[in-house]
Amino acid sequence: MRLLPILLFILVPLAELAILIKVGEIIGIGATILLVISTAVIGVSLLKRQGLAALARARASLDAGEFPVESVADAACLLVAGAFLLTPGLLTDTAGFALLIPPVRLFLARWAFNKFNLSGTVPGDDAGSGAGPYGPGGAGEPPRQRGAPGPVIEGEFQETVEAGDEGKGGDDAPGGGERASSPWRK
Repeated sequence: MRLLPILLFILVPLAELAILIKVGEIIGIGATILLVISTAVIGVSLLKRQGLAALARARASLDAGEFPVESVADAACLLVAGAFLLTPGLLTDTAGFALLIPPVRLFLARWAFNKFNLSGTVPGDDAGSGAGPYGPGGAGEPPRQRGAPGPVIEGEFQETVEAGDEGKGGDDAPGGGERASSPWRK
C-alpha cells in the first residue's frame, strides 16, 4: 500500500505525456497547448464559483448551530480538483472536472467516511489501533487527546465558600450575587 503513491507519482506523468503526444499528433501542438490552457482557465473559474458556494453553505450550517460536515467534504474535494486542474495534462483535467460535479463529490465523501468509520481510524491519527472504537473488538482505553498532559483522574468535588467571600458566589451559591473573580474564569 505504501508503494501506491510512488507508482502514481511515476505513472500519472507518463500517462499524461503519452496522451498529450497522441492528442498533439491528431490536432496539432498549438491546439493541444491551447486546449490544456483553456481547460485550466475554465476549471479554475468553475472551481472559484463552487468554492464560494461551499463556503456559503458552511457559514449557513454554522449559523444554524450545526457542524458543516458536507461543506468540509466539498471543500476537500474542491481542493483536490483545483490541484488537478492546475496540473498541466488532460488526464488530471478530466479528474479535476469530475470532482467539480456535486454527485461525484458526494459519492467520494460518503465512500471516504464509510472507509474511515469502518476502520476506526483517521489518517494521520496515531492513537487508533484499527479494528474498532478503542482498539480491536471495542475493548481498551479511549485514545488520549493530543496535547493531554497525562491520565484522567476521575473524582468528586465540592465547591466551598471561604470566609469573607460569602457575597461573591454564584446565584445558587450561599449568599447569591456575582461570581468571585478567578484567574481561571474570564
